[in-house]
Amino acid sequence: MTLATLSDVLAPAFRDGYAVAGLVCLGWEDARAYVAAAEAEGVPVILQAGPSCRAHTPLPVLAAMFRTLAEGASVPVVAHLDHGNDVAECRAALDCGFTSVMFDGSRMPFADNVAATAEVVRMAHAAGASCEGEIGFVGYAGGEASLGTDPDEAARFAEGTGVDALAVSVGNVHLQRSAGAGLDEARLAAIGAATAVPLVIHGGSGVPAAQRTALARGTSVCKFNVGTELRQVFGESLRAAVLRDPDRFDRVAILSETHAPVAEAARRVLAALKPA
Repeated sequence: MTLATLSDVLAPAFRDGYAVAGLVCLGWEDARAYVAAAEAEGVPVILQAGPSCRAHTPLPVLAAMFRTLAEGASVPVVAHLDHGNDVAECRAALDCGFTSVMFDGSRMPFADNVAATAEVVRMAHAAGASCEGEIGFVGYAGGEASLGTDPDEAARFAEGTGVDALAVSVGNVHLQRSAGAGLDEARLAAIGAATAVPLVIHGGSGVPAAQRTALARGTSVCKFNVGTELRQVFGESLRAAVLRDPDRFDRVAILSETHAPVAEAARRVLAALKPA
């Protein structure tokens, strides 16, 4: 069994200069492909259940799915709740067997975010799990605008909460379909100098691959969340499988054709974050 916490996989990355991918899952097919990719690359992987996934599949099912994949894997696998909306949801995830939770208080006033995140940190640590928090606000493509992370606030947040990882806003955007101009490395460096915790980049699909590699090897960024670019591959391969034979109706046969393309795309993401 290689079920791991977020701290288990990020502490070595922080020490040795590389990053671990948090891959956003929507179901069994992509989660299984991500673990296969991690095994092929010989690296840990963080399986993430975000809000859209949880709206479709109950938390206990997701926890059991992630834990089952971890138990059969040859590499460390983290079962991570992404963007936990409130303390109760984070508690429910821990009760179900998630080994890591991210509490998203980024829309809250600073003091409220610190207080709520600290509560989730205590709860997670008591359960032998890890907690990620967010300071600043990472916006959405075509939606809410970002609010950049202030380095001084990041330092006070990290100290006041005891988080195991800190998500920051440095030009990254959720749900971006293609790589943008890149992140604000000056702001990121200032945050890294002010804190002593692994940093997390949400919206990794919008970050150029070369910059991901450089930041993984040369900064405190130890986790990149990647979802959109892999969902695009899943959708493209599923569409191709359906159109190849419109008379087919067995979804197991159809969905099986997404495995290889998604696993290959995930391998490219994972390989770019490995140690030099």
